[in-house]
Amino acid sequence: MNLKGREDGSYMPVAWEYREVIEAEIAKGTSGKIFFFCKSEGICEDSGKVLRLEEVAGKGLFVALDNEHSIRVDRIITLFGKPGAAYDEYYAYGNSCMECHGGDED
Repeated sequence: MNLKGREDGSYMPVAWEYREVIEAEIAKGTSGKIFFFCKSEGICEDSGKVLRLEEVAGKGLFVALDNEHSIRVDRIITLFGKPGAAYDEYYAYGNSCMECHGGDED
């Protein structure tokens, strides 16, 4: 299953609302699971507390976790159960089978 999104892996700016959700969770000190698209397995998960947002020159905006991992914001599917910037991409993939023909090639 290849769900890595853009083939070139380029960063796509995210809507301000996703940054606000992340900043609110940082302020609350929330800890939990984050699901995101990754190159190695398609969908990955990590757990921890988001410490800060980091802008990495030429790579994009990342969340830095207390376990020393970082996740690119535009690849986050859910952050502590709340939809992230890549949630629509994930949702579209889940509904893609509705367009199939049950194995018929015609």
